[in-house]
Amino acid sequence: MADVTLTTLLILFLPFLLSLAGQGGQAKMITLVTGILALLLSVQEYGAVLPWVIGMIVASVSVWERIRQRRLA
Repeated sequence: MADVTLTTLLILFLPFLLSLAGQGGQAKMITLVTGILALLLSVQEYGAVLPWVIGMIVASVSVWERIRQRRLA
């Protein structure tokens, strides 16, 4: 755990950072939780993949909804 670098943290919390550009508070909370879960599971090989992918899906949908609503307005 001591070998966690800034780049690793940036990659693990990328879904949360992406969701900040999206819409809705629940998506931000879910991606924050998946980022923390990915950080905790990253001690095992490939342990962080599933939470990271779920977080990216949630963040992408959140950003897509914001883009779609701006297009309609």
